Amino acid sequence: MRRPPGVLFLCVHNAGRSQIGAGWLRHLAGDRIRVLSAGSSPSETVNPTAVEAMAEVGVDISSNRPQLWTEAMVRDVDVVVSMGCGDECPVYPGTQRLDWQLEDPAGQGMEMVRGVRDEIQTLVEELLEDLLDEEDS
Repeated sequence: MRRPPGVLFLCVHNAGRSQIGAGWLRHLAGDRIRVLSAGSSPSETVNPTAVEAMAEVGVDISSNRPQLWTEAMVRDVDVVVSMGCGDECPVYPGTQRLDWQLEDPAGQGMEMVRGVRDEIQTLVEELLEDLLDEEDS
């Protein structure tokens, strides 16, 4: 059996955008996709407003913990989705890189975080469709 494709979501602190992206992809894809998230300068905890915003839509990211990205993580996935880390995000030959320009929800109110959450949901749904199409071909 072929190993499922892997996606790594990266942002600076691994506390908001990348956690939301990973949460959505895990929720929507189940075990069809391997999902990782990390940051270039991880925070101590996941943004509580992001946790609350995801809980509103039935996605639990409350037990997630920010972590530092490693070269092994990047080499182990098919797609790296960067979310605002710019040149700090790694690029490896053979790994597709997507750069999603999203506002950082750190320190923002719930309405703004909901907007980022919903924007990420749309992008993740498109990514999942592309990944599953590639698997079928």
